[in-house]
Amino acid sequence: MIKEFKDFIAKGNVMDMAVGIIIGAAFTAIVGSLVADLINPIISLFTGGVDFSALYAVLGEGDYASLAAAEEAGAAVFAYGRFIMAVINFLVIAFVVFMLVKAVNKTKKKEEPKPEAPKGPTDSELLADILKALQK
Repeated sequence: MIKEFKDFIAKGNVMDMAVGIIIGAAFTAIVGSLVADLINPIISLFTGGVDFSALYAVLGEGDYASLAAAEEAGAAVFAYGRFIMAVINFLVIAFVVFMLVKAVNKTKKKEEPKPEAPKGPTDSELLADILKALQK
C-alpha cells in the first residue's frame, strides 16, 4: 500500500497539480493586490471617490457609520460593495488567465513541428512512368 501511494505521488499529474495550486495561490495574491492597489483607485477616481467595498445597506433598524460598525453591532447587512469588488476581482483574474493561456498556446504552436507534406514522385519517376505507359 505504501508503494502504491509513493507511485501515485510520484506521478507527473499529481506533482503538476500541486505546483499549479501553489502558483495559483500566489497568483491570486498578486491579482488581489492589482485590483485593490491599482484598479480600485482608478475606478474610485472616475466614480468620485466611492469605495465600493464600503457600500452596504442595513437590513433592519439602525444607523451605523460604517460597514465594520454595523457588523460589530451584529446588524444584518447587505454588503453589496464587497460583491461588486469580488466581481471586479474575478473579471481581472479571468482576463489575466485568458491572456496567459493565449500566450502559452501561441508559444506551443511555434514549438510544434509542422507536419511534412506528403512527398510525391520525382520528375524522373514521372517521366519513367509516362515512358512505360507509352511503350505499352
